[in-house]
Amino acid sequence: MDLFDAIANRQSYRESFTADAVPCADLERIVQAGLDAPSGCNLQTTRFVIVDDPELLRKIADLLPPGNARQTATALIACCVSREPAPSYEGHFFDVEDCAAAVQNMLLAITALGYGTVWSDGVLRVEQRAERIGALLGVPEERVVRIILPLGRPATTVPRREKMAFAQRASFNQWAE
Repeated sequence: MDLFDAIANRQSYRESFTADAVPCADLERIVQAGLDAPSGCNLQTTRFVIVDDPELLRKIADLLPPGNARQTATALIACCVSREPAPSYEGHFFDVEDCAAAVQNMLLAITALGYGTVWSDGVLRVEQRAERIGALLGVPEERVVRIILPLGRPATTVPRREKMAFAQRASFNQWAE
C-alpha cells in the first residue's frame, strides 16, 4: 500500500478482530516502523513490548474496560516511556513526542499490512492500569506504559470517520478562520 493510501485509510478500529494470529515477522516490521521514527536529539527514548501470547493478552484485557478490540486482539504493542525523563535539549525533554511519532509510524504500518488497531492511552491513566500492565510485562519501575496498540485482522469493515476539509484546519502563511 502506498504511504498516502495508508494515511488516507488509517482509522481507529474498535470492533472485534478475527482469531488469526499476527505473524512475528509482521509485528517486527510494525515495531521497526516505530523504531525508525524521528526522536528528539536522536535519544530514541521509547521502548516497546510486543505481546502475542494468548494468555498474557487475556490478562491484559481483563485489566481494561470492555471493548471489542481490547478483548479480541491477537497481538498488542505496549509503548513505554520514562516516568521522569532526563532533559535532552536546553532543559526540555521529548519522550512524549518521541512516543507519539513512533506510534504514528506504527499505525501507518499496521494499516499498510491490512491490520486494524486503536491508539489507547486514556484507559491506562485510571485505576493504575498502566502500572498493572507494566507489572505483567516486567516493565522497570522507572518506565511507564504510555500507549497500547491492540491489533489484529479486522472482523468487520467500518466506515472511516470523516475528516474536516483542508481549509478548515490549514492555511498558508498566516492563521485563517
